[in-house]
Amino acid sequence: MNDTAIIDTTMENIHQHGVCGYKNPKKEGFPEKLEWLKNRFSEGLKIKTLFSEQDGTQGMIEYIPGSHCWRPVDAGDTMFIHCIFVGFKKIYKNKGYATQLLAECEKDAQQQKLQGVAVVTRKGSFMAGSELFLKNGFAIVDAIEPDFELLVKKFSPGAPDPKFKRNPNRYTKGLTIIRADQCPYTVKNVKEICATAESQYKIKANVVDLKSHQEAQNSPSPFGTFCIIYNGTIVADSPISNGRFVNIMEKLRA
Repeated sequence: MNDTAIIDTTMENIHQHGVCGYKNPKKEGFPEKLEWLKNRFSEGLKIKTLFSEQDGTQGMIEYIPGSHCWRPVDAGDTMFIHCIFVGFKKIYKNKGYATQLLAECEKDAQQQKLQGVAVVTRKGSFMAGSELFLKNGFAIVDAIEPDFELLVKKFSPGAPDPKFKRNPNRYTKGLTIIRADQCPYTVKNVKEICATAESQYKIKANVVDLKSHQEAQNSPSPFGTFCIIYNGTIVADSPISNGRFVNIMEKLRA
């Protein structure tokens, strides 16, 4: 696997390398992600892609200055990681590539004279766990239910800790789905969930599309860019499939 390289992903080469596992311009979620990225690159967002000449894209990291992050955190003095993953093929896992991607982020943070790097992790799906970061010098500085943790690697001991923003839930009646094009997986799933809610449960969902980092930072869910709220209770705090939505609704209505 000596043919691997970490490449800056830009609007000029994104169709070659893809993003978030998406490469087909006709696949739902990919065009929406591209439109989202056009505005984010000007805000300092970067994507680094782990690319293999033999196997194509095998990982990526997406990060942005904390003041513009799309999670409900106060992390303005750090570089903030939205997502990181490695290994569409298992042979690329546990080879140190994730640590290499982290190092790229840390280098950019230091060059921009930020005070550290921050990230939200969880034990559930759609986010990296804390293990990668803890072994690379990060420390847990805040936590919020059910299993979200906020970690930071400071470049100076006196730098302030980032913190979760514990935002109130304004959606107390009916079915509300909060989403953003930051995560391309939600485009198809939300359409299916809305159709199922209406046909199977006679509920018309209120879909809230987040258009700015300010809106994402005011999300009632620690995930920021996705949650489902039913009658005032968050019933899904990360992207889910239509099948998972049905399972949740059946349990709630039992």
